[in-house]
Amino acid sequence: MSAEKKRNVRPIKATEKGFEYIVFSARWLLAPFYLGMVVALVVLLVKFLEELWHLVLPHGDLDASQVVLTVLSLVDLSLIANLLIIVIFAGYENFISKIDVAKEHPDRPSWMGKVDYGGLKMKVIGSLVAISSIELLKDFIESTHGEAPNNIKWRIYIHLVFLASGVLFALMDWISAKREVLEADHGVDGSSAA
Repeated sequence: MSAEKKRNVRPIKATEKGFEYIVFSARWLLAPFYLGMVVALVVLLVKFLEELWHLVLPHGDLDASQVVLTVLSLVDLSLIANLLIIVIFAGYENFISKIDVAKEHPDRPSWMGKVDYGGLKMKVIGSLVAISSIELLKDFIESTHGEAPNNIKWRIYIHLVFLASGVLFALMDWISAKREVLEADHGVDGSSAA
């Protein structure tokens, strides 16, 4: 390569390197989203404590179905909180940076650092199906007392859509994994590996 060409390439390489640095650093723009989810977790905790207080507050007007509905609300809130933790940890580690403070911590969750984007997607849809199931169960319990919500059919449809989405996501991940195995066995271009 001539000296003239080398001089012309250097500014392009410097520009490319600077652009790549900006693009790579842009991942930190996601950090406020995860911090916002931590704030949402605190709000969920406050709501959980309110529901728990209503459950244990001594008053005799709670019948068995109201106790079950309140307990289901507590379960619902805890599932949503678990989902937030999974999204915060996995999202931060997948898209921003490793969480070094938890590396040697004895209480570090076993799944932390192992949930990739596909696994995160499956955990989110699984949590949505579980939350939707609890909401439907609450609706059915309320309907036994003649308080059936008007939109129960829509809730059932939405639940079925979540369920079908989960099955389709799992099927797509399974097909993708099979395809990767086949490509590894036969090479990317389709020819047999020697």
